[in-house]
Amino acid sequence: MTTAHDTHEHDAHAEHGEYVPPTGWHRWTYPGWLRILWVMPLFGGIGIGLVTLIRWAADWHPIYKGVPITTVLLTTLPLGFLAGLGGFDFWVRYSSGKPTIPDDHSRHGARSWRDYFRINTDHKVIGVQYLVTNMFFFLAGGMLILLARAELAHPGTQYFNPQTFNALMTDHATLMIFLVIVPAFAGLGNFVIPLMIGAGDMAFPKLNALSYWLLPIAGVELLAGLFVPGGGPNSGWTCYAPLCEHQPLGNVFFNMGVQWAGASSIMTALNFLVTIITMRAPGMTFWRMPLLVWANFTTSMLVVLATPFIAGSQFFVMFDRVMHTNFFEAGNGGYVIGYQHIFWFYSHPAVYIMLLPGFGIISEVVSVMSRKPIFGYRLMALSLLAILVLGFSVWAHHMFIAGMAGWLRVPIMVTTLLIAVPTGIKVFSWLATLWEGRIHFTTPMLWAVGFIFCFVIGGLSGIWLGAVPIDVQANQSYFIVAHIHYVLFGGSIFTIFCGFYYWFPKMTGRMYNERLGQLHFWLTFIGFNLTFFPMHYLGLQGMPRRVADYANRFGGINEFVSIASFGLGASTLVFLYNIVWSWHHGPPAGRNPWRALGIEWQVDSPPPLFNFEEEPQVVGSPYEYGVPGARHVIFGAPQPEPVSAGH
Repeated sequence: MTTAHDTHEHDAHAEHGEYVPPTGWHRWTYPGWLRILWVMPLFGGIGIGLVTLIRWAADWHPIYKGVPITTVLLTTLPLGFLAGLGGFDFWVRYSSGKPTIPDDHSRHGARSWRDYFRINTDHKVIGVQYLVTNMFFFLAGGMLILLARAELAHPGTQYFNPQTFNALMTDHATLMIFLVIVPAFAGLGNFVIPLMIGAGDMAFPKLNALSYWLLPIAGVELLAGLFVPGGGPNSGWTCYAPLCEHQPLGNVFFNMGVQWAGASSIMTALNFLVTIITMRAPGMTFWRMPLLVWANFTTSMLVVLATPFIAGSQFFVMFDRVMHTNFFEAGNGGYVIGYQHIFWFYSHPAVYIMLLPGFGIISEVVSVMSRKPIFGYRLMALSLLAILVLGFSVWAHHMFIAGMAGWLRVPIMVTTLLIAVPTGIKVFSWLATLWEGRIHFTTPMLWAVGFIFCFVIGGLSGIWLGAVPIDVQANQSYFIVAHIHYVLFGGSIFTIFCGFYYWFPKMTGRMYNERLGQLHFWLTFIGFNLTFFPMHYLGLQGMPRRVADYANRFGGINEFVSIASFGLGASTLVFLYNIVWSWHHGPPAGRNPWRALGIEWQVDSPPPLFNFEEEPQVVGSPYEYGVPGARHVIFGAPQPEPVSAGH
């Protein structure tokens, strides 16, 4: 309990927007990092005690067994961390019938750097938390692949045995997908989506805060698995069963880390859906929403519908390993190919989860920087919905050589080629928007154009691989490595950098250094293409993927690729220096440095605590650049809408 003095002191400071936790002994029972120190061991001890008691009561031997204990600890310790930090305080009081504590907004907004290290309900703070966390895991995942590329620079064994090499590759891909790309779009969306639709915050601020804190838990578990005695997770990011069920203990860390990341993703998606559907500003119909909001809406539906499938696949794997259920053990009647069907029914829609928000970012930047209305706005929005539907019909093209039913190949090939149509609509729309525009080649625009170039290459190679005869020949080769990186690095990572530079002035109130931003782009663009384009040739010449060693005839190109990869990694140092320096010393950005029409650019930079001092009224399209008298939003009392083109 807190003393009256502590309560009055807290209330007095809260009235001035300050956050002051109780002092003395009461700090140990107040939500925060000190409480974590005893709540985490408590939860862990309860978990170990329950497992031991159950095994003793059932007369299972040994009573202490590594895999069940590890699985329980990877569940209870994170729950203890969240409980200690205060993630469940409101819901525990509410569900137990106790009166909830009135919100004094002391946990909303950032008044110092400490506010970023606790539960915070401000969507803008949560967005920054996401992005900084994503950058940490981006660096970690990048370091892992540089270690792997050092091994691949020459034939033979240089630094790592095959098992360790596989663990590096597994964690690299898993971190980049589940801890960087997917949550980075959640971070950008968290910051800008409520602003873009005229909302004061997300629909469920407390759930929003909790969904973020699941993310570092997932990342820590994935990285910790590398250092477990016996070896890290080394069955690939796909974690194919039954191989993964017979791997070292590190694979349990993989299974649990993916579960926490998936739970975070589902919570965030539900929050976005409710926010977009119910909290749009007056006048913002669906056909007046920015395309980033459309993209986030369709992505959130994909997440809610698809993510439970990967959760199910990892649960089944854990059940096989911990409780010997034999879902995927062929020798005991399990259905091995069933794992791949379940996994890819999520993981191909996941490709679009990692792309659609980027499509929305590119649409915003291309229209603003070319000073033209987006070409084919409604068709662009409808093509997002088409990808949502078709994305669930193409999963088995990852399984053309896996031994699935032969009759399924042709229909999956047809749908795979068909989904290129709505994606192509977007590329042609961006090119048509650029045509005869007054193009400003700022840093965000360079990333947007670079994305279009790289994504088209990745898309064309994807059409090749969608055809059964070609896929059968190229599936296990480095051609696949080149394709997926042109789609996910040249596609997703390029758009993340594009969005980060574009909204950096809004997040911080300061401009980045334009020369360093452009240097970062060119180093990354050149390094990326030098690294991954030669892999197309390597694959077509027969070099297999997922190997730590290879034939001598591939040595020269692999050495070149490894050198280029280190150059690509070094380009990130320019980005880090630019962002850190500009965050503190960059020139003031003002409200609207890009002269954009979007609502988010009509408020201060950074935005006020609850975003808007007056209610925004949406009166037109967000993309009518060059249209005389066009306005997207006005503030204050409703007024008659002006007549403008397209209305």
